[in-house]
Amino acid sequence: MKLIFAGTPEFAQVALAQLHAAGHEISLVLTQPDRPGGRGMKLQASSVKQFALKHGLALAQPRSLRLDGKFADAAQTTREQLLALQADAMVVAAYGLILPQWVLDLPRLGCFNIHASLLPRWRGAAPIHRAIEAGDSSTGITIMQMDAGLDTGAMLLVQSLPIGAASTTATLHDELATMGASMMLEVLGQAACGQLQPQAQPAQGITYASKIEKNEASIDWKQSAPSICQRVRAFNPFPVACTSLNGETLKIWGAKPSAQSLPTSAVAGQILAVTPDGIAVAAMNSVVVLTELQRPGGKRLGVADFLRGNAITLANVFGEAL
Repeated sequence: MKLIFAGTPEFAQVALAQLHAAGHEISLVLTQPDRPGGRGMKLQASSVKQFALKHGLALAQPRSLRLDGKFADAAQTTREQLLALQADAMVVAAYGLILPQWVLDLPRLGCFNIHASLLPRWRGAAPIHRAIEAGDSSTGITIMQMDAGLDTGAMLLVQSLPIGAASTTATLHDELATMGASMMLEVLGQAACGQLQPQAQPAQGITYASKIEKNEASIDWKQSAPSICQRVRAFNPFPVACTSLNGETLKIWGAKPSAQSLPTSAVAGQILAVTPDGIAVAAMNSVVVLTELQRPGGKRLGVADFLRGNAITLANVFGEAL
């Protein structure tokens, strides 16, 4: 097929790589403009841009696709470029720009989106994070025929994936990216043969996965142990759950609920035990065991290694992050 591809992060790059390897003609790659990042805040190309440049694919980085907005002139140039391609379909994965109706109507077969949830649950920007944070037992990929709504289009293919007790956003991201790429290849094969069978999304079970903000990372020790541990896994690798101790912020990369009984006199955030296997902390009617931590400017360390260079005692109480 002759395709336009729109995507930005690593999740999208996995799909682009599989489409390219499968022999589809990628006529144009759309990705977000370079953004400042890293310690030096230098402009950095997206994962999708890096792949496109490496493989000699045509590339465009419009700041908007709206024909009536601040960047209308640039959007019009992009529109003329897309019209000239006469593409069969557009594949979209974590692009980051809203597609106006003129884009949705442009490809012969429409626009197909890889969404990392079992729609209609977790429409929106951060479906992997929110599924783990909520304690869902499963997630998955929905390939969707895009419409003007926020992840409201008809479902073309759905596949589920269990969320394990140790699953993090990082681990699920990689599994779902690979799954989504394979499923998109299957959908394109169906589309080429006229065998698509769109199914409307259910009217029940709609939830929204709002964007993850850095200020969500602070651990509230008045929550239950399962809720805290779900947030730790959900916020790995970003923004990373954190707490404060003795005036500095510690990142918490690993935690698990404990079967240990909570002492009646314990206060939220109180350290109950310190061993090479974990640091036990009081939560709401329960106990959390921290297993992997990081000091500012330091490395991620398992608790045994962390304790060798950091004195933590039963007199300490974890508080809100600075």
